[in-house]
Amino acid sequence: MKNLLSINKYVEGVLKKDISVLARAITLIESSKEEHQEISKQIIEKILPYTGKSVRLGITGVPGVGKSTFIEVFGQILVQKNHKVAVLAVDPSSTLSKGSILGDKTRMEKLSIDDHVFIRPSPSSGSLGGVARKTRESILLCEAAGFDYIIIETVGVGQSETEVHQLTDFFLLLMLAGAGDELQGIKRGIMEMADGVTITKCDGNNLDKAKIARAEYANAIHLFPPTESGWIPEVKTCSSTENNGIEEVYDMIEKYIRHTQSKNFFQKKRQEQTTFWFESLIQEKIKEHFFSDKNFLQRYNNAKEHITKNEISILNAVNSVFTK
Repeated sequence: MKNLLSINKYVEGVLKKDISVLARAITLIESSKEEHQEISKQIIEKILPYTGKSVRLGITGVPGVGKSTFIEVFGQILVQKNHKVAVLAVDPSSTLSKGSILGDKTRMEKLSIDDHVFIRPSPSSGSLGGVARKTRESILLCEAAGFDYIIIETVGVGQSETEVHQLTDFFLLLMLAGAGDELQGIKRGIMEMADGVTITKCDGNNLDKAKIARAEYANAIHLFPPTESGWIPEVKTCSSTENNGIEEVYDMIEKYIRHTQSKNFFQKKRQEQTTFWFESLIQEKIKEHFFSDKNFLQRYNNAKEHITKNEISILNAVNSVFTK
């Protein structure tokens, strides 16, 4: 990364809502270089007092459900309501280049040219649930730059959506109707994490199927244990292409925020998110610490070789790695 700015220049640029500086700061955060990591830590430390004043919305769903199309229309409604919107779209990574293989800016044509919107495609780099490792820090930077509605779009690969749930205030699950065995095809864990469900592509020949699916999902949600906040997740239908039902999704999110703030659950959830990411980073550091030790690495490689040759049980192999 050429032409690095001083730490104060990054901070000043972000606080002055300079989009080019914001983009460069996020690039620093995503970098694995030690020098860049050190700079980004100091930037985050300095902008921290200016963060936290946003709605953080997580959006997930299976590929083909129309996440980007939904965000395109939903984002325009947010702008009409005088929100400044940042979209952190986490794309599947190429296993060879580790680069982003989808281009969300090309899929959100109207939104990407709006002055009140910042869209940042970011490679997931193999993270579970498609959430980039540095998404949390990117959220903080966007908040410091004055964006008051942060949307995190996951790849929806069906692995673990826990990370995006732990990043956001409202977790929206987009679903398709008429795909067959809807309820059986959903992981119970994802349904239980969702604060709201929206059936997409509710138009044309799909209209009746969407209404049936809505009733089925609503019944299923009532079978789950009550949420800690007392909120009962709602099920909506929408058509992004016809711009129907999107406003109702916005109203649902606003209703949820009012409800959780009145119960003091909103801030409690934010605190739990901070603790979750603290613990995640501790685990990451422990892993880095072990694998940077040459003796540990040698024992690890030896043990791996023995188990592939079936010369030792996995349990004994693990013990041998951690025996000095």
